[in-house]
Amino acid sequence: MASHGTGTACLTVLVLIAALLTAFCVTGSNATCLVVCVAVITVLASLWLWRLRRRDGGTERRVCVLVLGDIGRSPRMQYHALSLSKHGFNVTFVGFLDNKPHQDVLREENIRIVPIAEVKGVRVGPKLLTYVTKVIIQCLQLLSVLLRVEPQSHLLMQNPPGLPSIAVAWFVCVLRGSRFVIDWHNYGYTIMALSHGQRHPVVRLAKWYEHFFGPLATHNLCVTNAMKDDLQKNWGIRATTLYDRPAAIFRETPLKLQHELFMRLANTYPQFQHRGSEEEEVKVERTIFTVCDLADDSVTLTTERPALLLSSTSWTEDEDFSILLEALKEYEGFIKEGASLPPLVCAITGKGPQKEHYRKLIDSLQLEHVEICTPWLEAEDYPVLLGSADLGVCLHKSSSGLDLPMKVVDMFGCCLPVCAIHFDCLQELVKHEENGLIFRDSQELAEQLKSLLSEFPSSEGRLGLFRRNLRTSRGQHF
Repeated sequence: MASHGTGTACLTVLVLIAALLTAFCVTGSNATCLVVCVAVITVLASLWLWRLRRRDGGTERRVCVLVLGDIGRSPRMQYHALSLSKHGFNVTFVGFLDNKPHQDVLREENIRIVPIAEVKGVRVGPKLLTYVTKVIIQCLQLLSVLLRVEPQSHLLMQNPPGLPSIAVAWFVCVLRGSRFVIDWHNYGYTIMALSHGQRHPVVRLAKWYEHFFGPLATHNLCVTNAMKDDLQKNWGIRATTLYDRPAAIFRETPLKLQHELFMRLANTYPQFQHRGSEEEEVKVERTIFTVCDLADDSVTLTTERPALLLSSTSWTEDEDFSILLEALKEYEGFIKEGASLPPLVCAITGKGPQKEHYRKLIDSLQLEHVEICTPWLEAEDYPVLLGSADLGVCLHKSSSGLDLPMKVVDMFGCCLPVCAIHFDCLQELVKHEENGLIFRDSQELAEQLKSLLSEFPSSEGRLGLFRRNLRTSRGQHF
């Protein structure tokens, strides 16, 4: 890395020499001086570009994966990095390092993580000034990092977020002779429009920016056929659909591992604690869902256990959790009216900007038969909880209508049936009445919960059928 890490230093020297020669020319009137200045600057620029583009024997087996976001919360890009490393590439993984990436990424010797700091921008003055300074600093930061790594054959970046990373990544690829690949997860401007509106100047600028720089990529990947068609029709971009696949860690969880996780969660969240008699505590270890016989270490599910409902979220504007809360209130009403339904423990995992808002709403609910908790799980515990749940709920509503929720992919990897809110291309993933159900509002979700859980814990009803279908048709793991 050291031999190529001098690119920034060379650029600095070039700029200083150019400035000195320019100053010399300005103070003089000799035309020869101008010719000399131009010639020297041209030579220095050529040398610098030659150094940046210089290849070696390992260049074609090196790839940079770029995320202008938290690597630990970018599962698809982690899977890309792992897949590339398994195929013999050396991967430089650039992004924020707020949450710990998956252990497979950390253990893989062909993956080197280059952390970058999240930029906040100037904290005084109008918001526009904060945004502009943030973009400028991020441009300089990315240029510095990407020009200091070894020459790469490809640079693969996630979009969104693409401002300013698309332009910077493209520019670096031009300088270094690398092939530029964009993985389109969604459109950045549609996400910005959720909070600012379609006609906001920043949203319009972001839309123009993506439309201008997006087609400059050498290759493009996308997450749905609907997005592939939209990119071709409205952007002039030919993309390849690469559906998300669950990692091998997403699978049904054995009872022993379920019990161990529930015991750990019970230390923090009372919703997982056993509420019965303590007289057998010496012989058995209990949670609200499981019983472990300490004599032979065998684990069974409790006969009167509640159903475990799971949803995961980033607590952003594209997920309206008031729909789930209203549905849970209606479910509570069904039980009070005499319906034969199990009590519910609803675990909503994740963290994000709107979490505190919804926690206050949750705390204000007065429910007897439904309990809600909002745990933040370690990366290793999340798939274990998914594989232990009885039903998943997804409230992701694509800002563009063209991407699919990764959380449902992971749930299906655990053979966990899902109730998911409708949007245009969701049927590419969720097959209604086959591996789950699609709803449009809280009332429809409440009716679906009632229908699916009416025979709980029996595996003979529709919920069991969906799970069996997932076991049969489950696609290839990553």
